[in-house]
Amino acid sequence: MLWDQHACAELVETADLSELHRYRPAGGGLVSLNVGFSPHPPALTASLLDAFRAQVERIDGLALAASVDDVDRIAAAGDTAVVFDLEDAGPLGGDLDAVARLVAAGVRTLGPVYNHANAVGGGCLDPVDEGLTPWGRDLVHELNRSGMVPDGSHVGARTSMDICAASSRPVVFSHSNMRGVWEHPRNLTDDQARAAADTGGVVGITGVGIFLGPNTPTLEAMARHLEYAVELVGIAHVGVSTDFSFDWQTFRVELASSPELLRRQLHRVGSGRVDATRDVHRTGRGPAAAGLGRYRYRRRARRQLPPRRAAELGAAGLTAGLLGSLGA
Repeated sequence: MLWDQHACAELVETADLSELHRYRPAGGGLVSLNVGFSPHPPALTASLLDAFRAQVERIDGLALAASVDDVDRIAAAGDTAVVFDLEDAGPLGGDLDAVARLVAAGVRTLGPVYNHANAVGGGCLDPVDEGLTPWGRDLVHELNRSGMVPDGSHVGARTSMDICAASSRPVVFSHSNMRGVWEHPRNLTDDQARAAADTGGVVGITGVGIFLGPNTPTLEAMARHLEYAVELVGIAHVGVSTDFSFDWQTFRVELASSPELLRRQLHRVGSGRVDATRDVHRTGRGPAAAGLGRYRYRRRARRQLPPRRAAELGAAGLTAGLLGSLGA
């Protein structure tokens, strides 16, 4: 079974989810599809969920899953089970009761902080992370009670450690790589990975180029992070979460017309502890050469909302590699 814990479509109700058929040649599995992030109010998240659920129900080979038994049944038939995830507590609107409603709609993981501090705690791009707030602790307890998995990806190191300590159920880092291989603020320290494993959780290694190496979206680079994580916490606590954006072509068009959307700081490529330079795509077109995979904001509100993860360049470079091997 192929299990991809985080993938992305364009965050509009009319997004074409038929691209999820890329997973079918793997012979059945699961994909968690993102349905919102920090600037999205609850009403928009609910609208996206309604639209995505309806489309999944119409597409042959896809099926909504509400339980592990559903996943096993759907995968055994060679189809792809679909669940949903959120990045940031913003779509909750400050309402802890929203967690149970989102679980009922198929959301199974929540990353409570998206890059920058909010009411829950600190983000991975903040210069100072003051840790989990009292409301953040209440949120973790509600996630545990309602059956939604806390996700530490994009969360600050101290806050993510606090989440692991506060949670009575497994915590995941759904799409994060290892700082022991490549130093980047979005990657995990060894202590973070161990803390998640101690809860019974999993680290999902992602295919985003600048988190693998110096914009290195290759299977070899991904394997280095997988091997490092497995040696650190054991294979039972390591998985794959591509963070692939099925709308990458749209993003490239948008970025070409509005280059100011790409903040300079997000070109940062970190520093490696292994010789990863041999994997760089040498096209002479700079750090975006392997593809730009993060067009995720609503087009009809594009001047009001920030770009959807312009930081995560290069995910589309795995098209011919990881997803290509699935029949893309």
